[in-house]
Formats: sequence, C-alpha cells, structure tokens
Amino acid sequence: MRTVVKWVLYGLIVGILSGSASALFLAGLDYVTDVRESHKWLLFLLPLGGAAFSYGYMKRGGASSRGNNLIVEQIRKDQPGEYERVPLRMAPFILLGTWVTHLFGGSAGREGTAVQMGGSLAELAARWVRADAADRRILLLCGISGGFGAVFGTPLAGAVFALEVVTMGRRVAYKAIIAVVISAFVGDWLTRAYGIKHLVYSMGIIPTFSVVLLLKVAAAGIGFGLMSWLFVMGIKSLKLVFSRYVANAPLRSFIGGAAVITLVYIAGTRTYLGLSLPLLVQSFHEQLPSLDFAWKTVFTVITLGSGFLGGEVTPLFVIGATLGNALAPVLHLSVPFLAGLGLIAVFAGASNTPLACIVLGYELFGASGIGYMIVACLISYMFSGHAGIYESQLLGVPKPRMFLRIPGASLLPGYANSKKKGRTAPH
Repeated sequence: MRTVVKWVLYGLIVGILSGSASALFLAGLDYVTDVRESHKWLLFLLPLGGAAFSYGYMKRGGASSRGNNLIVEQIRKDQPGEYERVPLRMAPFILLGTWVTHLFGGSAGREGTAVQMGGSLAELAARWVRADAADRRILLLCGISGGFGAVFGTPLAGAVFALEVVTMGRRVAYKAIIAVVISAFVGDWLTRAYGIKHLVYSMGIIPTFSVVLLLKVAAAGIGFGLMSWLFVMGIKSLKLVFSRYVANAPLRSFIGGAAVITLVYIAGTRTYLGLSLPLLVQSFHEQLPSLDFAWKTVFTVITLGSGFLGGEVTPLFVIGATLGNALAPVLHLSVPFLAGLGLIAVFAGASNTPLACIVLGYELFGASGIGYMIVACLISYMFSGHAGIYESQLLGVPKPRMFLRIPGASLLPGYANSKKKGRTAPH
C-alpha cells in the first residue's frame, strides 16, 4: 500500500507540473499565432529569429538540444552511474524556442515541447523526492504522459504513448501504469481547468462493413505508412545534408527560414505556416486541393530539419488528415472518415506507436470506427519502416521485412546479433 500511495503521489506531482506548463505553453502559442496572423511582416524575421535562437541554444542549451531523445534514453538507464540529468533549462528553452518558431511562421507542432517540459519538470520532481533509479524512470514516464495528455486533451493516449514510445514492442513496466495514468489525467484536467480548449473532430457516419471497404482501408493504410516514412526520412536527410555542408547551426536555421519564406511565395499561400489548424479542420469538412499534404510535409521538413524548435505530431496530424482527404475520392470513401484515419495512422507510422494511436483515435472520434482505426494504424506501422521521429526508441519487435525493400525500412545493422544475445539494439 505504501508503494501504491507513492506512485499515486508521483502521478499527482508530475501531472500538476506538466499540466500547468502545458497550459502556459498552449495559451502562449495561441497568442503568438494571433500576433503572426495580424502582422504578416513577421514572416520576414523568420531567418533572423531562428538563427538568433539557434545561437543561444548552441551556447547555453547543453544536453537540452537532444530533446525527446534525451528523455527516452534516461528512462532506459538501469544504473545510477549511467544517468545524465535532464536539465531544468530544457523547459524554458523548448518553450521559448517553439514560441519563436510559431511567431515568425515556422511549420512545427507542440507535442515535443509539452513532452520535453514534462520530462524536465519530472527530473526536478525526482530530485525533490530523492527518487531512486526505478522511481526516477517512472517519474520521467509521467512527464511524457502528462505532457502528451495535456497538450492534446487525450489522457488515455498520453498514458499509452508514454509506455509504448520508450519500449517499442518490449514488455511494459506494469508498475509504472498507475503513476503514468494519473499524471496524464491530472495534466489534462488541469489544462482544461485553466481554460484551454481543444479541437473537436468527427469522422461522420461510419460506412457499413464490407470486405471491399476493409481492403480500401488497408490500401489507405499502406499510403499512410509510406507517407510516414517519407516524412521521417525527409527530416533525417535534410539534417544530414546540413551537418555535412553547413557546420554552423545558426546559419542552418537562417537558410531554413529563408527557404520557408520562398516556399510561401511559390505556394501562393500562408496556409502551411505554424500548426495549420484551420487546414486540419477543413480536411474533415470539404474536399481540399490534392497536394495540401505534400506542401505541409515540405514546409515542416524544412522547418524542423534546419533546426527550428517544435514538435512533429500536429504537422503529422495535418499531413495525415489532408492525405486522407486527397485519397477519399480515389477510394470512393467519405472525406471525414478517411481524414480521421489518416490523422492517427500517419502519426502511428512515424512514431512507431500504433497502440497509442488507436487509443488516440478512440478518444478523438469515439468507438464506432475502432476496427478501421486498428487496421489503418497497424498497416501504417508495418509499412513505415524502422525509421521514426524518436531516434532513441528500442527496436523490440522487428517489422515484417517482406513489405518494403527501401532505405530505412530494413532492420538496423546489428539487430540479429543483439537478438541472439537476448537484448535489443538501439533504434
């Protein structure tokens, strides 16, 4: 009983910290978005703003620059001697950096910010309560679940995401479930109590089951998985090119910001800047231009690949929903139905967290289409390769290699040897 009470307290503490931080972040994000939309000229400061913050991050950020991957790595550490403290400065750095990105028009999300703030504050809580190695890992998991659940208003998905993203198919740390679930629900409740509102989605009328419908959903799932792979490999490839040819981090951000400005004039619209939430809402209600998903992908890849701060998840929601919107007339399915499946399935493939995305779909859309959500998320996960937006995940369960023979889709080198030794290789 003493242990259970301890886990409950852990969940409450981190839920309060991450929920409060997420509420502050989301309120500020709404404000800077309104400012940007009211002052169009701010877009032209994107290169300078990105370069200035990259310089500060390079000089003072330290280990914070590893972002979500640092938190995932620390949860996997078994011995105190292996620890690397998640710095408290990560929270203000990622908070201000994401606000800067959105103020000047970068295409980025918000999940990474909430998770990193939650992890940083969870590390602080671990020092407050003098947590041992096992309890520290649980507190960091609470930071992930509290941040994710609060920023999207989906506490169940936040809890499953925290447990799944660290292990990627390995056994779940069952003793962490109580604290992780409490943190997610407290974070979500507190964010709502502060007056933060979340978008409401609807998949419309779910089609009557048929084998043909199931095959169409499976085909869409393949497309969603390939889109996930393209998104992840696009960011990784751009980062690789920058690291080889542009050694200076502020210069990378300056180039990326200039590229985003150029893209705005090529595309002839500012729709793809920031979170692109109006585009996300539209994708559920009307037929959109068929290349909206491609444009949003390019804007986001350049923004994040050049060093701007922010998350990947909301852009993935937009990319998935607009891709589903584009596929709807091709597959003769309703727009809201396929947009909803795309929203969760592209994220499932890119994050390698299909279970969390199925739960996410349940919380966003209800249970009536849960069977199709399962099919879309699992197939997208299988066809997205072993690349992912979280590089520090563990490769616990190999995906079937017969589906794809493309870079990033095969098993990582050394996996076979690690499997023989009874361990997993790093993702």
